[in-house]
Amino acid sequence: MAPKNDQASRSRLSRSISLRELGKHLGLSPTTVSLVLNGSPAAASIPKETQARIFAAAKSFDYHPNFFARSLRSQRTYLVGVVVPEVSEGYASLVLSGIEEALLAEEYVYLVTSHRHKPDLIERGPRLLYERCVEGVIAVDTPLRGELPVPVVLISGHERMAGTTNIVLDHEAAAELGLRHLIALGHRKIAFFKGQAFSSDAEVRFDAIARTAAKLGIEVRERLVAPLEGVSPSPETGYCAARQLLSTGEEFTALWAFNDISAIGAVRALIEAGKRVPGDVSVLGFDDVLSAAFHNPALTTLRQPLIRMGKVAAETLLRRIRNAGEELPAEISLEPELVVRESTAAAVF
Repeated sequence: MAPKNDQASRSRLSRSISLRELGKHLGLSPTTVSLVLNGSPAAASIPKETQARIFAAAKSFDYHPNFFARSLRSQRTYLVGVVVPEVSEGYASLVLSGIEEALLAEEYVYLVTSHRHKPDLIERGPRLLYERCVEGVIAVDTPLRGELPVPVVLISGHERMAGTTNIVLDHEAAAELGLRHLIALGHRKIAFFKGQAFSSDAEVRFDAIARTAAKLGIEVRERLVAPLEGVSPSPETGYCAARQLLSTGEEFTALWAFNDISAIGAVRALIEAGKRVPGDVSVLGFDDVLSAAFHNPALTTLRQPLIRMGKVAAETLLRRIRNAGEELPAEISLEPELVVRESTAAAVF
């Protein structure tokens, strides 16, 4: 049975308890209690026994930090805005996973807006987030129309803007890995999907592939390059592009798709046309989305470290928010990885 004075204290404090009252109950300063409950690095100097008492008391009194009061004191909202083309399986969802992981670790939350490649929403999205008092913005595969008065980080943006950092993939390295893999399997007649014009990576990736192909002695034939059409994030874009390639009558033993989603659509079109994958045509993807390993056949693909890209973007943005004068790189390039599964095999002539 709890002592009377403890019962009285609990009764008094169990209404909406403040940090100051919790500290008084524990005989500790509000600063000490705050450091422990907020997981501050400075809390490492506080004895473990004291930390345990603080957590036990906070649980006992069902204490929750007053975010509004904290925000007023610090003039911070602990909000970050994220702009994406759409929230769907594939690229954006994995990048968002990395962003979320980094922000939650720092007790930030994020607001997401998608534009679905509509010019008016691309224009308005970042501004709407700023008007909702975000402390910074991450733009994912999205062009920015002008500067914002808050720190900005771009993922696959390829834009040079003052005070921003671009998180990009090393596309030259990706082109080397993908083409050397296909060449080692004996493929010389290779077809390609080119990304939609609205994709920030479309031109950069295709140019890197074209340069590397020329260096390795592989001809990129115009009739074996099919652009993805439409804004749908479904495999339909790859299905239609593969049918276009097949309609030309040009022979090819391998197809490198713009992304895994379009590769999945391409496999369907090839099988419908009586082609075996990879027996007649090898298919190489790009990104390594979660479903790539479970597709039939499991996709060989160029893995973008998408979760890592999101995490690095969020960490970089928080550094820009907290240290406005810190000199940060204009670009951070991450390395791709070739993941060999079942959809590529030796060329059959």
